[in-house]
This record gives sequence, structure tokens and C-alpha cells, in this order.
Amino acid sequence: MIGIYYEHPHWFGPLFAELDRRGTPYTKLHAEQHRFDPASQPPYDLVFNRMSPSAWQRGHGNAVFYTHQFLAHLERHDVRVVNGTRAFQAETSKALQLSILRELGLPYPAARVINDPADAPAAAAELEFPVVVKPNVGGSGAGIVRFDTPTQHDAAAATGGLELGPDHTALVQEFIPSAEGRITRVEVLGGRFLYAIRVYSSGETFNLCPADVCQTTEGAELVRSACPVDAPRNGLRVEGYEPPLQIVRDVERIAAACGIEVGGIEYAIDERNDRLYYYDINALSNFVADAPRVVGFDPFARLVDFLQEETR
Repeated sequence: MIGIYYEHPHWFGPLFAELDRRGTPYTKLHAEQHRFDPASQPPYDLVFNRMSPSAWQRGHGNAVFYTHQFLAHLERHDVRVVNGTRAFQAETSKALQLSILRELGLPYPAARVINDPADAPAAAAELEFPVVVKPNVGGSGAGIVRFDTPTQHDAAAATGGLELGPDHTALVQEFIPSAEGRITRVEVLGGRFLYAIRVYSSGETFNLCPADVCQTTEGAELVRSACPVDAPRNGLRVEGYEPPLQIVRDVERIAAACGIEVGGIEYAIDERNDRLYYYDINALSNFVADAPRVVGFDPFARLVDFLQEETR
């Protein structure tokens, strides 16, 4: 039996649909209301962890911290966990992500880690503006705010305008301006390259969830099957992309260092100097909307292939 452990109410409809289509036995494990007996052997051959770190934005912050305990319980009982404890530790700590990138010798935007908003001005003074303040436990752009000047930033710090998130830890980090607001997201499956996309944003949002993208770069509307039908249009545009081999290798190294089997790594090219910076590591990957049109195949079919193979 496969267990799908998740919290977000809409993102995993395509996964469930593919499992149903094949008649694959599975059970839904709702992270926001869950319990386990530490003394009992879990009844699963495999658990696929789809817990979202942004759950605290939906009133389920308790589930983020509970998940660490549940995943450790599964692994202690030798249950096969896809995106297990190591992956979730990286997923829920942007500070840890930067430490991993440093160890790998890969570039990332300069940052300082704080645990008190009062320290933010001193941290920002050591960086080049514009900067962003990011909660350490993020996801879907949760709590990220951009500041173009020290005056704006310091005023926010003084008036309670900085969100540090559920663990009261945040990054103050240099913002990387990119041409056309373009970022590149590289997806992995089984820790290996699956596909890459370029996402174009107006710069008004930090939620660049690929399942929420509305249009191709040519303006064709995309079917957003992982979103509620009344989800607001966000102006994001997307195109498939073939990254250089070195980037593919670097992304696979990042995934391996984080223990991520299914996920996405994002990078941007600084329009000021053409330098590449990795800036986000996601163990919770929502595949791009209308993937067959954008990247030429259905990644959910390949994902279920992977889960079935890992269950054998």
C-alpha cells in the first residue's frame, strides 16, 4: 500500500487521478489531522511525502513540525519514504539550503540569517539593495517582502512589517533582478533531471508555483488542473527549456545533498552581470500546468511509474 501524505487541498488532484486511472492501491494521509503509535509498525510499503511548508499560511503550522516526527517514525520502522527526513529538513529551512549550496561550491545570493526583526537593519546594511526578507520556513512565496532602499526596510523592521515565520527565523537576502522577471526551475524525479521550465513574472508576486502558471510565452491559456477552478489569474507565463548540461549536473548534486527525490531547484540570471544564482530548493514539487503542452509529456505518469517501481 502506498500512502500519500499531504496537506494542500487542491495540488495533488492530478496525482490521485493517475493513481486511480491505473487502479493503484493508495491511501490519503491528511497531515493537518494525523496521529501515529510510536510502538506500531506502519501499514505502508511506501509513503510519499507531499507536505507543504507553506501550511502555516493556511492555519496548519502544527502539521509542519509534526511532519518531522512522523517521517522519522516511518524511517525508524524501515518504511520506504520518498522525500524523507533529510528532504523535509532542507524543505523547511532556507538557511540550511544556503549552507548546502555553500558546501557544494555553488553560487547563491548573499544573505544573513536572523531570529529577531530588530537585527534586520544591521543585517541588511551588510548587503547590497534591493533585498528581500524571507521566512526560513517558506513555500509558495510565503511571507517574502522586497525592499528597494534601506529606509523602506528599516521602517518595516521598526513597525512590525517583517514576517519571520513559524520558527521565528528569516533570511535577509540580496534580491537578484533578472531580465523579464525570468527564473528557471529544474525538476528532478528519482533525483535525476526530469525537465526544466522558464517562468516569467511581472515581479508583483514571489509565488512562482508552476502549477499556477496561466499562459505559455506565446499567450496560450494553460489548464491548471492542480488548482481550484476559481483560482485567480496571476500573470505568470512559462515555456519549456533545455538547460546546459552543467546546470543539470549541479541540480542533481543539490538534490542528492538534500535527499530530495522529487523536487524543483530554481535559479536566476542577474541582469546586471549575467551571473547565475541558485536561490530556492523545493522538495514539494507541483508540476507545471498543462505539462504535455509545455514540456511535451505528462510528468504525473512518470511520477506514478516511479512510485510503483519503488514499492516493488
